[in-house]
Amino acid sequence: MIHIVKPGETLTQISIDYRTSLQDIIHVNPSINPNVILPGQSIVIPGLPSPDTIPYRIDVSVDNRSLTLRKDNAIQKQYPIAVGRILHETPIGNFIIINKAPNPGGPFGTMWMSLSKQHYGIHGTNDPSSIGQAVSRGCIRMYNQDVEELASIVPIGTPVTIQP
Repeated sequence: MIHIVKPGETLTQISIDYRTSLQDIIHVNPSINPNVILPGQSIVIPGLPSPDTIPYRIDVSVDNRSLTLRKDNAIQKQYPIAVGRILHETPIGNFIIINKAPNPGGPFGTMWMSLSKQHYGIHGTNDPSSIGQAVSRGCIRMYNQDVEELASIVPIGTPVTIQP
């Protein structure tokens, strides 16, 4: 998979966001100077499929508190969600699902799917009354049965676009 460097990113933070070792990233990008990366630069992230090979895409609307699953650009299903509260806003941008963890426990409900941004994910909840609200610490919160369904459909590497 290819990551396009955004302003302010460092190679170390990119490795953390993708949960991939810095050495592995440097190894698959032999022409890169690890001390100087530039916005717009392409960096290969090892171990993740190219998003072009995945027919699914997830679109999140923070303002509408909805998550839309698309397959080959056709809407498959929409889900209600909870989003980040003031001072803990849900990040806007393009990410991918980099791993899945069933039964993470606590406030994360029955499923956790990590996004390619450290500390953020799509997960279930132990408080279903929070869905539709701006209450999380930036994550996308779903009903447990919805996140389990979503996780059973989308593979690792699925693109996630979060918009206001």
